[in-house]
This record gives sequence, C-alpha cells and structure tokens, in this order.
Amino acid sequence: MISEKQPEKPLLRITTSRQFISWLADMKASLALTTYQTGKIIFIGLQPNGKLSVFERTLERVMGMTATREPIWLATLYQVWRFRNVMTPGQMHEGYDAVYIPRESRVTGDVDVHDMAIDADGRPVFVNTLFNCIATIDEQHSFRPLWKPGWVSKLAPEDRCHLNGMAMLDGKPRFVTAVSRSDVQDGWRDRRQSSGVLVDVESGEVIVEGLSMPHSPRWHNGKLWLINSGTGFLGTVDLDVGRFEPVAFCPGFARGLAILGDWAVIGLSHKRENRTFQGLDLEQNLSRHDAEARCGLMVVDLRTGDAPHWLRFEGVVRELYDVDMIPGVTRPMAIGFKTEEIRRYISMP
Repeated sequence: MISEKQPEKPLLRITTSRQFISWLADMKASLALTTYQTGKIIFIGLQPNGKLSVFERTLERVMGMTATREPIWLATLYQVWRFRNVMTPGQMHEGYDAVYIPRESRVTGDVDVHDMAIDADGRPVFVNTLFNCIATIDEQHSFRPLWKPGWVSKLAPEDRCHLNGMAMLDGKPRFVTAVSRSDVQDGWRDRRQSSGVLVDVESGEVIVEGLSMPHSPRWHNGKLWLINSGTGFLGTVDLDVGRFEPVAFCPGFARGLAILGDWAVIGLSHKRENRTFQGLDLEQNLSRHDAEARCGLMVVDLRTGDAPHWLRFEGVVRELYDVDMIPGVTRPMAIGFKTEEIRRYISMP
C-alpha cells in the first residue's frame, strides 16, 4: 500500500495562515519545494477532505527543480532526475491525482546545479554553478555547456562568481543572476554585499549591478521579477534603466520563486551562522521590521505587494532552495528509492 508520509511532530511542525488552504484550493494547484539541508522534496497539496496534504521523499542534496504536471526535473548531489506522472487527468490513486515515478537519471557529477528549466525542445537546462555556466545534459559527457558570462575566462570547477539563477523567455534561458563578477576560485564570497548582477544571456550585457546575493529571476506577464536575497526584497527590474525596484520584504533568506496568475510563492530560510549569510543588509532589514528569519513559504499578491498567506516550518527543516507550483494538480505524490514501492509500481502504455 502506498501511504502518505507524515513527519513526526517533534521533528517537524507545519503551520499556515488562516486562509492558506482556501487560497491553495482557489488556485487549483499544488506546491513542490526542495530542501538540500535535509535532503527532501516536499509536495504541499489538499486532501479530499480539504485538509492540508504534505508528502515528502528523500533525495541526496536536492536543489534546483522544475515541476509541471508532466514531468518533474530535479537535481541532486551528482545526478539530474526526470520523474514522470503516470496519472491521466481525472484519475485518482488513494486520494492522489498525480503519481510521479523516477524514469531517468543523468550522472552529472557534483557540479552544484542551482536553477533548472525545460527549454523549447523539451530538454532540461540548468545553472552549473561549480563551472559558472548554463548547461544541459549530454549523451557522452557529464554536461554540455551552453553559455558562460563574459567575465569568466575559462570553464573550471571553481565556483568563481556563484552563478545561480535563470529566467526563461520564449523557451530559452534569457536572464541570469550571479553574486559577483569574480574570476578567481570562490571569489564571490568576498563580494556578497553589493556586487551581485543580472545579465542578459543574449547580449552578455550586465543589466543591473549593485545587487546583494540575487536569486530566482523569473519572467512573468511582461515583467522580470527577482529576489535580492541579501537585502530580503522581492522586486521587479526596470530593464530600460537597469534598476531593481523592491515590491515586498521577505522575513528570511529568500530563494525559490514560483509565479502563477497574480500570485508569487517565495521560499524562506533561516539565516546560517557561518560567514556566507553574515554582514548582509538582510540583518538590518529584519531588525527594522522587528522580525526574525523564518523557514517556509510566503505568498505575495503581485498587484499590491501584500503577503496575506504563508506556510511555516519549525524543527528539522531550516533551509529551502527551490519552489514551484503545479497547476492542475491538487495532491501529488512521488515514488522514492528507500522502500519497495519502486519495485512494485509498474505502468504500461
């Protein structure tokens, strides 16, 4: 029997705003999120009785992800996985309307994959952070480089600028974010405060500079959105003048952005105590708002900048990386590798 995994209360507690469940029902969608800190992909949906459904699977250092009704691509420590949904619209399996099964794995090596997407040809493209480039899978090699910033002098496994975010436009990578323009190994760590950039992939030009650890650029309805994580603000980019315009403050280190209609879902993480997150304006901005960093999801109304809905994790989950929305799926689940289910769940055309 396939059953939903319920986290033990002493290990993980999930709370939501009063209207989060009704908002999710109105969206006719579910949420997927990754946490490399605990090695989980977590699905948030609704049970048939209207209560929250939380389903998780364990994957080693799961990071970037792109989730649709069919398929889900996600990156783990040294692999890129493709999960296929074997359910057709209207089908149900023990209360779930999507069952994702791992169908393909590509071994990339530990290249620290961050943002992922599916291009117009249906292939996965991803930010290869270790090699400072955009890449895709390859039949013979660990990956195939597609593009690198002009300031990076060579492809080397050195995480020089911490290239991390990617926005798609017309089925192609169009905008990327990087923490700096460093061209020495691990150089970005000395430039976290205000050396972040947004780059146009087509022209190679830097559109916006002076950002602080920018993440998760997304193109939606003719606007480019991104998270200036080092300051804690979600905002838009004025492409004509090259300026970031804050819209909403995020109480936590924000990464992962999914937009559907007029709503944005943002992943929040607790601050790390190590040097990576220290010395950022986020600390002062949290103090100014009399707030503590939290871990969870924040839902922003893009029309107003208000955040009326939220979900919060307390316990073992302290950091998230990616967030996506799955339209048309209200309660997803996935087959994992730790139980015998993967041996028994077989489908045919």
